[in-house]
Amino acid sequence: MKVLFLSTWFPYPPDQGSRIRAYQLLRALSAHHDLALVSFEDQPLQPAWIDHMRQLCRSVDIVRRRPFADLDPSPWRGALSRRPRAVVAGYSREMETRVREVGEAWGPDVVVSLTFVTAPYALQVPAPHHVVDVDNLTAQMLAEAFRQETRWAPRLRRYLAYRKFRSYERQLFGRFDLCLVTSPRDVERLAGEIPGRSSRIGLVPNGVDLDFNQRGGIARTPNQLVFSGALTYEPNLDAMRYFLERVFPQVLAEESQARLLITGRTGGAALPMSNGHVTLTGHLEDIRPTVAGSAASVVPLRKGAGTRLKILEAMALGTPVVSTTKGAEGLEVDPGVHLLIADEPGLFARETVRLLRQPDLGQQLAEQAHARVRQKYDWAHIRDAFCSMVETLVERQ
Repeated sequence: MKVLFLSTWFPYPPDQGSRIRAYQLLRALSAHHDLALVSFEDQPLQPAWIDHMRQLCRSVDIVRRRPFADLDPSPWRGALSRRPRAVVAGYSREMETRVREVGEAWGPDVVVSLTFVTAPYALQVPAPHHVVDVDNLTAQMLAEAFRQETRWAPRLRRYLAYRKFRSYERQLFGRFDLCLVTSPRDVERLAGEIPGRSSRIGLVPNGVDLDFNQRGGIARTPNQLVFSGALTYEPNLDAMRYFLERVFPQVLAEESQARLLITGRTGGAALPMSNGHVTLTGHLEDIRPTVAGSAASVVPLRKGAGTRLKILEAMALGTPVVSTTKGAEGLEVDPGVHLLIADEPGLFARETVRLLRQPDLGQQLAEQAHARVRQKYDWAHIRDAFCSMVETLVERQ
């Protein structure tokens, strides 16, 4: 089978949630089929990364994707279009041309595109089959932002943005032969948006590489908490501001030696640093020792969509997790069995302190969580299921 794979992010190295998913899905198909990759360049690429992808793909084409801030600044260009401004301003004629050229030369049996960003280019290739990995439903994220906004003017803008994106996603995803989402909840949501096409929706959860994410005998550092995630992603920044302003002071009142490590790029974000109890590590080439060596992983997310790889990675590495309901959204995990859930600042602080003071509780949660990850979220099984879905689509039609 010949596959044209369009990626919103260059899929290597798999060091961030979106790239991990892109890499694993591409790897699944490349194990059994011929692939041509056309990818946006979302960061400066090293030659070794490109060489690695050329070992998996017959051809690799790269198109630079400019940051949204560098695109057309006119709000009217998006306001006067039926498409969302982000779609209008971010559209790449170079990507369109490259995809058309590769598609004509390659003659794929199926085009697989990642997210609404590359989906429009996929539909311009006259292949027999088209698949889109929706990943996150952007309209749902915008609806959530609208509901949380209390000021009338921003609330109106958010509502209009949500309605426009919802309409756009409906017509876009309705044109694909197969749409993939990450959680059972998103299966239901998307089925409601494209009625009559539920048979074209597939569940491909996010996962974790259990061969790569192994504890490896790393000793825990008492009183050490970790939050893994770049602060350049607004939901992560919001989570840390919430935690440091409303939760961590209560933790320190009970455990004065507690400290928090925040990994990932900061983008110059300003945070209340709690008098030396917080460390910004910056981007780590290998996050595993930091997560595995922590007494608990805190995930106080209040925004966003999809499923959280940071939780799955912590569970794979044997680190107990305290999360909000939003943070654990989309994961088939049980509160009190696989992790602790707390949505109020005081409760989140108390549950965090429990894990710092009761290592046996943390160990019990970690063992049960690891078993659930092995059962439901091992990328080795997810890759096989994904590849089978695409193969079945092509064979059936």
